[in-house]
Amino acid sequence: MNQFEFRDILPQEVEAAIAIEQTCFPPNEACSPKAMTERIAKVPDLFMVAVEKSTGEIAGFLNGVSTNETTFRDEFFTDISLCEHAGENIMLLGLDVLPRYRGKGLARAIVSAYCKREKEKGRKMLVLTCLEEKVPMYLKFGFADQGIANSSWGGEEWHEMTIIL
Repeated sequence: MNQFEFRDILPQEVEAAIAIEQTCFPPNEACSPKAMTERIAKVPDLFMVAVEKSTGEIAGFLNGVSTNETTFRDEFFTDISLCEHAGENIMLLGLDVLPRYRGKGLARAIVSAYCKREKEKGRKMLVLTCLEEKVPMYLKFGFADQGIANSSWGGEEWHEMTIIL
């Protein structure tokens, strides 16, 4: 993974992030351009990008919102004002890897770098929701499946998964 730089997103990368989100998620699950723009403006330090060093292209990203809450709720996707900057937990809002970079360990590398960074900041836990088909991947990353989430985002049934930092 030496070909990638892992860093906070920059304000001028909003359009790239929106395009990646639209590529990686179906319309009913994707973050809206408005919500993505707000997230990047308000909490760029909770938005980690993987940039391919040779091209400068964003290959993927992981973003979240800090809070003292311990379970995920759909409002985190749409209301960035719920962010508690000193919150001890992170609700992960999306892991995106462009198709041409998949299957090479990039998602695992982004999650690992994000976990390391947030642990250094004193965070205690990361929480995410994912579809049934993604549960095995997140288990390999060290997350624990907490069962069916209290989420109906995009009209789907989600699993809530956690990792203790």
